[in-house]
Amino acid sequence: MRKNYLSKEGYEKLDEELRDLKTRGRKEIAQEIAEARAKGDLSENAEYDAAKEAQGHLEKKIAELENTLATAQIINKDDINTSKAYLLSTVTILNKKTDKKMKYTLVSKDEANFKEGKISVDSPIGKAILGTEVGEKVSVDVPAGTLELEILNIER
Repeated sequence: MRKNYLSKEGYEKLDEELRDLKTRGRKEIAQEIAEARAKGDLSENAEYDAAKEAQGHLEKKIAELENTLATAQIINKDDINTSKAYLLSTVTILNKKTDKKMKYTLVSKDEANFKEGKISVDSPIGKAILGTEVGEKVSVDVPAGTLELEILNIER
């Protein structure tokens, strides 16, 4: 079974989302189903079909979150070696073509949020910089072409 490496904050966020889906989410879907059922004939009731489909999506999301949390291993930021870029490392990189600096925190796919500067270690850039040291240069193939990146700094 594959482990899901998460920060403590990431684990708590997913756990909170799971609890919300199990309580509020299930309650809302049950109400939608009850309202649709009250409208009569279920064989031609599009609202009922839509509510049942939404229930299926909700239950799938709940199962995925339960699996992620069950296989999670929480990583402590203080235990991370800063000599190389690892999960939960914050890495400053320089795009050699644009001469632009970017700062990303490497996280699992479950915690990735580009707006917060958190990129997945499974993303093309994340894979390329994982395990690198300060001063290393890497090439990354992305949909827009090839990026030439230099690792400027690694921190916790």
